[in-house]
Amino acid sequence: MSVPVVDPDQYSAQLDAKRQRIVYQFARFKAPPLEVFASPTSHYRMRCEFRLWHEGDDLFHAMFETDADGVKQIVRMDQYPVASRRINALMTQLMDAIRDRPELRHRLFQVEYLTTRQGEALITLIYHRQLDAAWEQAARELETTLEAAIIGRARKQRRVLTRESVTEHLDVAGHVFSYQQVENSFTQPNADIAESMLNWARDVTRGEDGLRRPTDLVELYCGNGNFTIALANNFRRVVATEISRTSVASAQHNLELNGIDNVHVARMSSEEFAQALSGEKTGRRVSEMQLETHDFSTVLVDPPRAGLDAESCEQIARFDDIVYISCNPDTLEANLDQLGQTHEIHRFALFDQFPYTDHCECGVLLKRRH
Repeated sequence: MSVPVVDPDQYSAQLDAKRQRIVYQFARFKAPPLEVFASPTSHYRMRCEFRLWHEGDDLFHAMFETDADGVKQIVRMDQYPVASRRINALMTQLMDAIRDRPELRHRLFQVEYLTTRQGEALITLIYHRQLDAAWEQAARELETTLEAAIIGRARKQRRVLTRESVTEHLDVAGHVFSYQQVENSFTQPNADIAESMLNWARDVTRGEDGLRRPTDLVELYCGNGNFTIALANNFRRVVATEISRTSVASAQHNLELNGIDNVHVARMSSEEFAQALSGEKTGRRVSEMQLETHDFSTVLVDPPRAGLDAESCEQIARFDDIVYISCNPDTLEANLDQLGQTHEIHRFALFDQFPYTDHCECGVLLKRRH
């Protein structure tokens, strides 16, 4: 793994290289022109984690880079232009605040930052020792000094001093949505690109003349309700599924936070949901969804890097419209080989979530062939 080199002068050329790669890779699917969403050229990442390196009296953030011989090398990180401006400011402030405080410094080996575009910040300090009352008192003082929430972690310990989340605000089609983002759970790291993805997904799922559709949406892998909240107004009702208990709780909190009342979040896997749809699975969680009263026209999937297996592709091919958000073009390509038998691509987007890397995030709108 290499530390991204941030060079704004090279950004346009690097983004164009990604565009060409995606256009070439997916040419056989006869997709419409690729829509490209650029990232800010620096300070775009709202969350980061670093090792804390101790050298005598010195203390600094570090990352690891693998050299040509495959050997990990320590890279000192006093600043990190990939990270938000708030994280960069906190990196210096935190080192200054704890360098001479053994209660905070002793056996500290990792620091994680979670910030928002509005400057809210949460810092997780991870230790190779147990946290005691002296640590907690010093950490509370640190919260005041840094104007940031602090969480302490150690083996079988998690100390939340004031709060365990931040709230990000994203503008989608002129409406500002609020998202609770909980420490140590998945969130989109690049807030500007997250906003672009939500606006794109909302646009491609609008009903005729921009009105709400008379049909329903099912969303698999909904996480904290990232897409759910932005798309709810496009549909009569939404059923969203997610296996993580923490994410389900966060999604329900976010729905309430945004005053959205036409969504049901179910804690179950996509496989279980498919069984529920076909009548193979019953029980309380299934009956609460009232699937028999829904008319699902659209499915949204945002799977992990492994993509969808053949059975899952077969399941989502039952829907007229498929919105597929992919963090791995290679598994997306494989899935499109199967989905392309019943559906064709109507919109195709590249979201540059991770500038200065080879990583590409894509969005595809598929419609059933007639």
